[in-house]
Amino acid sequence: MSTTVAVLGTGIMGAGMTRSLLREGLEVTVWNRSTDKAKPLADDGARVAETAADAVADADVVITMLFDTDAVAQTIEPVLPRFRDGAVWVQASTVGIEGTDRLAALARDAGVDYLDAPMLGTRAPAENGQLVVLASGPSSPRDTVAPVLDAIGSRTQWVSETIGDASRLKLAINAWIGVMINGIAQSIALARGLGIDPQQFLAAVDGGAVNAPYVQLKGKAMIDGEYTPSFELDGVIKDTDLITAALREAGVDTTLATAVRDRLAAASSEGHGSEDMAAVVHAY
Repeated sequence: MSTTVAVLGTGIMGAGMTRSLLREGLEVTVWNRSTDKAKPLADDGARVAETAADAVADADVVITMLFDTDAVAQTIEPVLPRFRDGAVWVQASTVGIEGTDRLAALARDAGVDYLDAPMLGTRAPAENGQLVVLASGPSSPRDTVAPVLDAIGSRTQWVSETIGDASRLKLAINAWIGVMINGIAQSIALARGLGIDPQQFLAAVDGGAVNAPYVQLKGKAMIDGEYTPSFELDGVIKDTDLITAALREAGVDTTLATAVRDRLAAASSEGHGSEDMAAVVHAY
């Protein structure tokens, strides 16, 4: 029998993950606080539930992909009693260390199997089943979730059996993403300010050791002024706050994260918060 999946949260990532699940023949029910955001997925074969409780009732695997800890907790806590026996909650939202502990406690109190499974990737990888899944938690639910994780990801990296370790790794990775996007923006802005076509910057680093796919992808977006969101700028601010809290907990200096957040916030204050993070170039 096919694995049944509920996806709670059908924003950029949740919608893309749903389409990847459906392509692999899985039965998917979706729910979103704004039903209008979920309805287009019916055309792809998903069942659209009116309530989160209805969505999870018959699911083998429940995925949460929502903005922050509060959004996840407010959605999931009332419906945990509706989980069927043996169902697994795959918590894919980026919620940080304290958020993961809080959500794992809800699952533990309800007797529900929980996996900490944040994703690496944005719109296109989510749509194409090419996310990298970072997972941590007990090994017992792995067989249940395997077809689900295989459908949405190019690979799954099992970090450890300690719930929360995947989220810790995700923060380290997103810290690098925040630094990289700001570094690209600064170089694009500097080239322009010095009277150099910023496309020359991208051409110069292309193929070299300091190049990266993100340099070309986001650099081109900055030059073209194309900010269709793959990872919304305000979402990067939220993640940077989680990163800063983790840095303090780990005893690691926060200077760089503070600077990253400052430039992101400056771009957001100019009205770019719902655009792609490449819009941070406006802060430079």
